Amino acid sequence: MLELQTLVISSLAVTLPAAYFAYHHFLRPARVVPQPTQPPEQKPLKTIMQPARDDLDPPKDDPYTTEELKKYDGSTPGLPIYVAIKGTIFDVSHKADIYGPGRSYSIFAGKDGSKGLGMSSLDPQNAVADYSGLNESDRKVLDDWHTFFS
Repeated sequence: MLELQTLVISSLAVTLPAAYFAYHHFLRPARVVPQPTQPPEQKPLKTIMQPARDDLDPPKDDPYTTEELKKYDGSTPGLPIYVAIKGTIFDVSHKADIYGPGRSYSIFAGKDGSKGLGMSSLDPQNAVADYSGLNESDRKVLDDWHTFFS
């Protein structure tokens, strides 16, 4: 009788772990991992710009040549001060203390200085309209400037 009990216990000791292994690795239904329905959200690039302003005049729709735009640099009393960004002209006359002659941003007055604005550069050599060479972060800064004035 003792031999029968030993045989049964030995059989169960081998059979139960084998059955458990077989069930969990071959017979149990596979777990379904839910797939995300939307791609992961990208964080927006940080901006150094102030919030949009509502006290600025709307952009000018009148076409100006580069030569015509030069007249509006603040050096002629009675004429407005214009700044162009990405080809859009903005009237900044109410900020003559910033864009007027000899002031900190005067290099952008009377011209399209998109490249310099995107680079956050006050170097007159960078105050040109062609911004095609700007990297992604500089283009973001330039877009922020355009949005700020729009």
